[in-house]
Amino acid sequence: MTVLTLLAVLSCARHKLPTAVVRVGDVPVKVELATTPDTRSLGLKHRDSMPQDEGMLFMYPQTHLRSFWMQDTRIPLSIAFADEDGKIVRIADMSPFSTDRVPSLYPVRYALEMNKGWFAKNGVEKGDVLGEIPNVNVE
Repeated sequence: MTVLTLLAVLSCARHKLPTAVVRVGDVPVKVELATTPDTRSLGLKHRDSMPQDEGMLFMYPQTHLRSFWMQDTRIPLSIAFADEDGKIVRIADMSPFSTDRVPSLYPVRYALEMNKGWFAKNGVEKGDVLGEIPNVNVE
């Protein structure tokens, strides 16, 4: 299998991630759930767009300092890092294709990526809570 074929297969497979509706502050958001090392590593890479009011929720089995980057990610994104209780501890913007790491600054268990500016547009700030996080198996 060529590298390009493998990337296409992975990209298609990623679009079949389980989804859920979570609350970000008071706003319901449909999210894809990245719950394994492979799905978290792939993230939103190789996509050309993402619907408004939809995102990807990265879920981890433990709380740790985390960092994200945008290599191979075409969509400008904002990210909210949240602790084990879903409390947002940092929101940051990320630029397409950037290899600069964006750190959580605090130990977190969740990271929610949305289209750039979504959090500000919806009045979501540090201290707000991600609610109704599904209880799923996280590797």
